[in-house]
Amino acid sequence: MSSSLGTVVIGGGTGFIGTALCNSLKKRGYDILIVSRKPGLWRTTWSEINNTGLPESTTAVVNLAGQNLLDPLRRWTEGFKQNVWASRVNTTRYLAQAIESAKVKPKVFVTTSGVGFYPPGKEEVFDENGPGGDFDFLSKLCADWEAAANLSPDSGVRTVKIRTGVVLGRQGGMVQQLYFPFFCGVGGPVGHGSQPMPWIHINDIVGLFIHAIESESISGVMNGVAPQIISNKDFANAFGKALWRPSFIPLPTFAVNMLFSEERGKIMTEGQKVTPKKALETGYTFKYPDITLAAKEFSKLIYVDEV
Repeated sequence: MSSSLGTVVIGGGTGFIGTALCNSLKKRGYDILIVSRKPGLWRTTWSEINNTGLPESTTAVVNLAGQNLLDPLRRWTEGFKQNVWASRVNTTRYLAQAIESAKVKPKVFVTTSGVGFYPPGKEEVFDENGPGGDFDFLSKLCADWEAAANLSPDSGVRTVKIRTGVVLGRQGGMVQQLYFPFFCGVGGPVGHGSQPMPWIHINDIVGLFIHAIESESISGVMNGVAPQIISNKDFANAFGKALWRPSFIPLPTFAVNMLFSEERGKIMTEGQKVTPKKALETGYTFKYPDITLAAKEFSKLIYVDEV
């Protein structure tokens, strides 16, 4: 595998974000090698990476692997929580070890985490220096996830950890789950709807990963959220208006807690105010900086990839 821009090794490259990122990187001239449980074209397995290491052409390593936290078919048991933890932390650790042992090291290691690192609330706005990572299962998961990406100081490899908000796009995530309820006019906010909802359009989270790969000045934590701070109700209103549908039928908090459990459901019933300070300071220009513009794009019935 060779390319003028090199190979990007991506753990978890088959999901919502990973698929969009792979498509965009290919268009830019990178080769892609996806690390997954199943071998295939442009793929390798975790055991193969463990045994043979990274390709010498590797210029960047990205980890997006992780069990779907909001799978409604999985009960929030201790076993499932352990799967959620291991699928994020262990895969990040495997890739970090592969980088450490590589004879020809990549330039950058980009990993993902979540804004659940920060405590929920309606007042304080958190930039990358905000406190967190120590108050519940999800925040501690984010802290462990990020710690697994730490490389030895003499590795010479730049690391970036992107704390991602709710990713909005027609092809996956929350929008895909909510599209037809909203299209049928029975959508609305979760609970009272006043909780903050840190969000980002799929094209911008992909853009931030590429920004992190290609901008040598970026290292450490970067918030993967849009610059506009909104509430869950603001999202519902924008989505409904883009579809020319009403959006006032709430999903009760108790129903969310019954389906997901309160500990997991707080991802939807609570939220944080988060700002993308580092992204803006390092020159990233958001394609979808406000929810109205974003909703017009992800509400299209027929999807056309523009990444």
